[in-house]
Amino acid sequence: MHKLQFIRSPHYTFEFDSRQNMGDEEFSVGDAGASMGTPIQCGAIKKNSYVIIKEKPCKIVEVSASKTGKHGSAKINFVGIDIFSGKRLEECRPSGHTVISPTVTRTECQLVSIDQDGFLELLMADNTTRSDIHGSDMLDTLKEKFENLGDNEDLLVTYISAMGQEKVVECRINTNK
Repeated sequence: MHKLQFIRSPHYTFEFDSRQNMGDEEFSVGDAGASMGTPIQCGAIKKNSYVIIKEKPCKIVEVSASKTGKHGSAKINFVGIDIFSGKRLEECRPSGHTVISPTVTRTECQLVSIDQDGFLELLMADNTTRSDIHGSDMLDTLKEKFENLGDNEDLLVTYISAMGQEKVVECRINTNK
């Protein structure tokens, strides 16, 4: 029986197959766009930056540092809010350690329709449509605003993306003149 193992880092993916000899490992190098984030020193973390805490992308709301003691370097305590669930997460690391700052993107697009399951049909900036984003927490607000749109009005939706997840975070009415 063979077993595939993957070891991932921000820049490399190593694949090992137990059927092969140790000299036959394969690896592939990803480009900068393939990583989920960039490394950052704990001492460089600032309020309102993004950091992965316990495998969740978080926006930092509080940062504090403890003094260097006789048992090691200064420790950085940071508190973040998970950008998808809203849960508060805390982490304490030595200031010289490296953590990952996730790539978080905000995209604004026009809402075309809402299906019966709550998925949104969105018109992107390049005039393509996508219908794989769920309205989730904002679904009731989106439905209400969409149903009450007047002439020459569009509903613009903003969603965030990070680590392969997406969530609608806000909407606004745009008046076309």
